[in-house]
Amino acid sequence: MTTQDFATYIAGLPRVLAGAAALFRDTEGRVLLVEPNYREGWALPGGTVESDEGETPRRGARRETAEEIGLDVPLGPLLAVDWVHGTGRPPLVAYLYDGGVLGEDDFKAIRLQEEELLSWRLVPREELTEYLPGALGRRVLVALDVLADGGGAAELENGRRVG
Repeated sequence: MTTQDFATYIAGLPRVLAGAAALFRDTEGRVLLVEPNYREGWALPGGTVESDEGETPRRGARRETAEEIGLDVPLGPLLAVDWVHGTGRPPLVAYLYDGGVLGEDDFKAIRLQEEELLSWRLVPREELTEYLPGALGRRVLVALDVLADGGGAAELENGRRVG
């Protein structure tokens, strides 16, 4: 196979987007959500993995968290991997890492990336799906279960456990 043949082969492969986020909580178990200014609704701190630049999902989650909320902290274990079917876009593989429990000083240190975010808030588990509908809300609830059960990462499709 020539270099050109290989390049043609690679160009013809299916495309998948990769995103990564961190799940931060307070001592009461509430989840830190951010409000983007470029779309409706709420999200977790995180974003697109810059895989073309060699970035891994874990590094992407940490970079995005530092950029979006100004907290550059080591992330804990992978909590969930979610395959989310796309409408008008390729499928997304979403990685969700444990950001840990933040203290009062951490919350005071939050500095929002004004180009992308309007605000942040702490949301109790029972209200999460009001802020995070669909696959994202289900993904966060499963991740909280993984933390509570002490099990390994969950494999999800559209926010629902598989396997």
